[in-house]
Amino acid sequence: MVHDRSLIAVSSIVILLAGCSSTPDLGRLQPSRSSSDVKIEEISPQETPAAPSQTRDGPPKLGDTNFKVPPPQPGEATGTYVGQKVIALRNDLKRLLASVNKENADLQTIRQQTVANARRYHEHVAGIRSRLQLGTTPGNPHLLEAWNQSQSELEAVNADIGQMNALSNRVASDAAMSGYLLESTRASFNLSGAIDEDHQQLTVLEDDINRMMVVIDRLLTELSDDIRRQSNYVTNERNDLNTLALAIKNGEYFGASLASVGQTTAPPAAATPSRIAGKDEGRRPLIVIRFDRPDVDYQHALYTAVNRALQRQPSASFDLVAVSAIQGGTAKATLNASTTRRNAQAVLRSLTDMGLPPGRVALSATTSPDNISEVRLYLR
Repeated sequence: MVHDRSLIAVSSIVILLAGCSSTPDLGRLQPSRSSSDVKIEEISPQETPAAPSQTRDGPPKLGDTNFKVPPPQPGEATGTYVGQKVIALRNDLKRLLASVNKENADLQTIRQQTVANARRYHEHVAGIRSRLQLGTTPGNPHLLEAWNQSQSELEAVNADIGQMNALSNRVASDAAMSGYLLESTRASFNLSGAIDEDHQQLTVLEDDINRMMVVIDRLLTELSDDIRRQSNYVTNERNDLNTLALAIKNGEYFGASLASVGQTTAPPAAATPSRIAGKDEGRRPLIVIRFDRPDVDYQHALYTAVNRALQRQPSASFDLVAVSAIQGGTAKATLNASTTRRNAQAVLRSLTDMGLPPGRVALSATTSPDNISEVRLYLR
């Protein structure tokens, strides 16, 4: 554990960034004597605040195969029953070929459409992030409008996934049809009344169907991979948009969604009796937020603390504890507890907006004999 902590004086908010037994100290922010004075003392290299998480460069690459199927080889009518069967099977294969060619054309169109929608989405998001990093006013209406447009573009990408799913169902039907044609062709070898030329044409037809089946299988596999990657991409981007909305509200850039930092699935956090940090040896809060005035600006420090914790322990869970003062009599203590609980719920909503799954945060309350009312976040 790092024992040297940096002191950063900030009015009206106490934020203690520290670690438990496996997390280094992250620095400490304490209120200054003057409400307008902001004093930053030396910060050690180990405790320099982390830069915002790097965002993803763009959507996953789509498959680029153009599935061309050669037409079935022609054959001459033999006049036999088996020869008529060969003609019927070849015509079925031609219809299947037309269906596969149509599906291939639709796939290429959907891919181009998806790339265009994703490009427009990332252009809007990049503009928002750039403006936030340069600095802007909280709730900037221009950024809100850009965010709404970004959400529309992302929903367009999601609609493209729906088209891919519908196309996948059609390709699956063609795969079943190709299997039926192959079985029918092989069964035709056992029909009586055939001549050598009938069997020769059946052999050629079987080869054509096998080639068709290979193309259909590759088409279905590549389409399934596209759907899977795009679905994961849209889910992650939705999380990032939620975090971006919170950043616009506060007028400062946080980074990528916390969901993209802690990808490892963790069991739901169970509420446990909380302990006062000063009396809890070996367990120190990641961050302490003191709500001693309205509109305390804590989101960026909260994001930084949780982001660092998840970078070290991607499956980490957290305890969010509302600590209220018991001084001033029963009525005052009850009011303090209610107010602090609401503050803790607001912090929980902020964490959720930042992308942290609610199941990984346990919310509880406790009291302190000291005259303080604050919210503490512990690494479980």
